[in-house]
Amino acid sequence: MDFRNLPPVKEQIMKCVRCGKCRSVCPVFAEIRNETAAPRGHVFMVQMLRDGKVDPRQEVYERLSNCLLCETCSVNCPSGIDIHELNAAARSYIYEQNPSLAKELIFDTMWTKPGLLRASTKIMGGMQKLGLQTFARNTGLTRILPGDLPKAEGIMSSIPSRPARSRLKKVNPAQGEKKYTVGYFLGCGTDILNPAAALATVDVLTRNGCDVVIPQDMKCCGLPHVANGKTDTARLLAAHNVQIFNSYKFDYIISDCASCTSALSRKNMEFLLGGLKIEDAAFAFADKVMDLTKFLIEVIDIKLPEWAEEKKTRVTYHDPCHLANAQGIKEQPRELLRRIPGVEFVEMAEANRCCGGSGTYSVTHYDLSMKILDRKMDNAMETGAGAIATCCPSCSMQLRYGIKRHHWDCQVVHPVELVSAGYSKALRPKQ
Repeated sequence: MDFRNLPPVKEQIMKCVRCGKCRSVCPVFAEIRNETAAPRGHVFMVQMLRDGKVDPRQEVYERLSNCLLCETCSVNCPSGIDIHELNAAARSYIYEQNPSLAKELIFDTMWTKPGLLRASTKIMGGMQKLGLQTFARNTGLTRILPGDLPKAEGIMSSIPSRPARSRLKKVNPAQGEKKYTVGYFLGCGTDILNPAAALATVDVLTRNGCDVVIPQDMKCCGLPHVANGKTDTARLLAAHNVQIFNSYKFDYIISDCASCTSALSRKNMEFLLGGLKIEDAAFAFADKVMDLTKFLIEVIDIKLPEWAEEKKTRVTYHDPCHLANAQGIKEQPRELLRRIPGVEFVEMAEANRCCGGSGTYSVTHYDLSMKILDRKMDNAMETGAGAIATCCPSCSMQLRYGIKRHHWDCQVVHPVELVSAGYSKALRPKQ
């Protein structure tokens, strides 16, 4: 598509009055303190790209890629500019002029084929179990990896042995009276890196009267592709998923991953597929998409059974950017935690500040990502919590690394894991 005629580029750039509000909330600018890293600086850069005053060079891409795409600037912009969309559109435009074989292999080959992605991750997990990753690190072999990968490979230090898809059936019937038929969008991150959350999701949904169907042909939501300049590939993935899920008669399409529900939202469908023939089908699909915690609170109105608990677990909550900023979902995860009998919920300072993970950002911008993470960990540790709950596998991976980095005795869980565990505790016979 023509970069200059994309709606965000064509219609929104001139709305920027350079007020600087975005600078005051940007986690990247807080660390770099350079105008080129400020959201308004990115808007100006996109304008110069559009007007041909700046060439679409790799250097420009690298400056734009400092942005986390956390959408904090967009939700705080007085002029209502979707700055993250401008940035993503510019990255895609520049990438078209500067293609990369590595990105083609990762995002067009591996990440568009779920089976290949799972196989690649399984090999990495096998290497960890054999000690090869530690061996490579200790002998310095990881130094031959490109960019920040030599530092960042430690973030993926514990890959589960089996993905969720190998443990779950395609159709999972409701326990008791059926209320809804839901399609479960089982995202790549949850499937491969956090299968416990997927198992808990199916458990809790079926306990609450939902037939849960997991379409076997679904693919990645496309958000990693948008972040890495592969918008055309993201567009193909979105169209594929729309077709797959619309072939079923679902009451709702549920995901436990904040990034997935953001990528599948009506707003993002408009960004990717607006104006195309598939637009109406995409909007019909997006209108059924709902975050799991919102579904459990607002649709199911979940009530958990009480059980005798000697001591409650103190739990704090980290807001994923793609849930709080992109979708405005903040209270529902907290309310879900409050409804769990064995949980004492405690709020951390700056809970809605990015953890620095942002999908692949911690790999491509390791040092900057760690500075943002350290601030998050300081706030989390001050709560004295025994667990950090969050609704994003990328955030979970980043927070686990932060816990290890700070030598903190704490665990990271999805709220639904605590709900599922609560049901199990309530069913135990009293001593």
